[in-house]
Amino acid sequence: MFSKACEYGIKASIFIAINSFEGKRVSPKEIALEIDSPQAFTAKILQALVKHNIVNSVKGAHGGFEMDKNKIANVKLSHIVNAIDGDSIYKGCGLGLHTCNEAHPCPVHEKFKTIRDELKHMLEHTSLEELALDIKSGTSFLKV
Repeated sequence: MFSKACEYGIKASIFIAINSFEGKRVSPKEIALEIDSPQAFTAKILQALVKHNIVNSVKGAHGGFEMDKNKIANVKLSHIVNAIDGDSIYKGCGLGLHTCNEAHPCPVHEKFKTIRDELKHMLEHTSLEELALDIKSGTSFLKV
């Protein structure tokens, strides 16, 4: 459903949020290791997250990536998805057809529309803070 870049972007954002709660910055190398992503690919994803003001990049010897603790609760998964994949997830056809719409629907159009609407609602109402706290508490995990 999400592109690989978007999956990595979500994981990286959660990892950065967890560390930011503890006042730590994390390097691209640490992030890539934690989310099992190639380091060069992770760097490109992090650039997009910085460009969209989701994470902050600090240069220098004690640099790395961080988030403002007060901002973490306001960052929704939809912000990350938009930064990496745009809004195509809300518009795409369930069967991958190029011309699927209300006037010319594919066989699963109505059923998939419901799923897309539920996904959009979940992404718009799930914060990084919620996910980061679940991981910190041990309720969920990022890496096996």
